[in-house]
Amino acid sequence: MRCFKVAEKFVSINGEGPRAGELAVFLRFCGCNLNCSYCDTRWANSSDVKYEFATAEELVEYVKSTGVKNVTLTGGEPLLQADIERLIALLGESGAEVEIETNGSVPLKDIVSISPRPTVTADYKLPSSGMEKYMLTENFSYLTLSDAVKFVVGDMCDLARAEEIINEYGLTDRCRVYFSPVFGEISPEEIVDFMKKRKLNGVRLQLQLHKFIWKPDMRGV
Repeated sequence: MRCFKVAEKFVSINGEGPRAGELAVFLRFCGCNLNCSYCDTRWANSSDVKYEFATAEELVEYVKSTGVKNVTLTGGEPLLQADIERLIALLGESGAEVEIETNGSVPLKDIVSISPRPTVTADYKLPSSGMEKYMLTENFSYLTLSDAVKFVVGDMCDLARAEEIINEYGLTDRCRVYFSPVFGEISPEEIVDFMKKRKLNGVRLQLQLHKFIWKPDMRGV
């Protein structure tokens, strides 16, 4: 029986994504294949991180016990977990509304074929992350209006590159699109000014709510 490496599990509000502001159960898994310059969960990817082993059935029972319907699978990179497709399917069959936060470097083809279909919030890593070369733009073809692409923006160069990607792949017609500032690196005002000047219809500015409600580096929220 396969077990998952779970760095933490908790109930809070979704700080970002299509269900921002709604209650959700978070399942955070260990490990990531990227190393973004601004990563705020690097601790979950370290070799000495403390974690618990849990089966898919145990995680489904935990989610049921919370009484919260939304479930966010995050990390690290949750799609690196062996047998994650089975967990997603079991959660969906149990009545949970599953959202996957993925870093944009892992194929989505098999994930979006799971029934009930999970919601996907996929990052596109911009130049300031240092990880743009790992982005799989073919993933865009699997996204729907229920899904989202999130651009974490660190500077004006990132904004310009995000606009290029949005236009090249017609993202605002395909899915939801968010700009999210790297906390403390670029002001929301700068992003709004850029959106106004470039007339970026269909793009939403989204701040990380949890970093305003609690301390920015607080875990379990």
